[in-house]
Amino acid sequence: GISWEKKFSFLGDSGPSIEDLGHHAGCSTFSLNHGSNKDDPVVIWLTGGPGCGGELALFYENGPFHIANNLSLVWNDFGWDQASNILFVDQPTGTGFSYSSDASDIRNDEVGISNDLYDFLQGFAIGNGLTNPAIQYQAYPDFALDNGIITKAEHDQISQSIPDCEQAAKLAYYDIRKKCVGELCYDLKDVETLLNLQNVKSALGVAEDLTYVSCSTTVYNAMGQDWMKNLEVGIPSLLEDGIKLLVYAGEEDLICNWLGNSRWVYAMEWSGQKAFGTSPTVKFVVDGAEAGSLNSYGPLSFLKVYEAGHLVPMDQPKAALQMFKSWMGGNLT
Repeated sequence: GISWEKKFSFLGDSGPSIEDLGHHAGCSTFSLNHGSNKDDPVVIWLTGGPGCGGELALFYENGPFHIANNLSLVWNDFGWDQASNILFVDQPTGTGFSYSSDASDIRNDEVGISNDLYDFLQGFAIGNGLTNPAIQYQAYPDFALDNGIITKAEHDQISQSIPDCEQAAKLAYYDIRKKCVGELCYDLKDVETLLNLQNVKSALGVAEDLTYVSCSTTVYNAMGQDWMKNLEVGIPSLLEDGIKLLVYAGEEDLICNWLGNSRWVYAMEWSGQKAFGTSPTVKFVVDGAEAGSLNSYGPLSFLKVYEAGHLVPMDQPKAALQMFKSWMGGNLT
């Protein structure tokens, strides 16, 4: 494993001290590309939830390290730092190690989270996202029926009551192949144990009295009023500007399932809607094996990833890295 004290290197002075920051501090982790050069793209990873820290992706999905059983770090052979410089951000305020003593700093909508990025934006990807809830929630009973979770009679009964369907399934709604273990249906105790060690906090420059929580209920509840907002409405203008969009979804995820995601993508009104709708479905192949199905036209791509749940880079790391490299290189076709 990798020792925090002996092997971690930092990019010089990180700026203000904890004392200088006062009542508010944002937290992020920046990982340089292994073969870093001036042309490497910078990728910003924003974990969902809302209110779940960037460290979940950093240590469980596509960061440079995984956490070993003894809480040491081991290299991730399929980390996305192999293809980019990647910044994992604890956002919004109150998430992960980002904190404020002023309750007014807790965000209640997406607008306050997403400013100041557009000038540098060349492309963005949405992984198992909740983008157009009105369309996606209607796919719950259909997805459950298609996967044998419920019968046709049950489908007809609950189609008007999607939340009841989710509870009745009694499955891990992030991965229908599994039983739900833990509060979030994922065992995330290692990252919380690791990041709450005092020597780790010291190495990261985090205040000793700050407790790391994987997903903040405070942030989750604060964002509740934003839950059913249609976020697709701002995407067509980005596509018209030639900004690339990759929407990917693991086929075994229920809560933000591939069916609902594909429906909002196909229903989205933009100049390429018809051409995208008639685009052929092609195989996404990794090491000679079919790993997903892909539709694409112009700047828009939709990829269903096989044998993966809500956290695609954790469930299918090799396929996720190839997806990322191909999309960044402009040859995900």
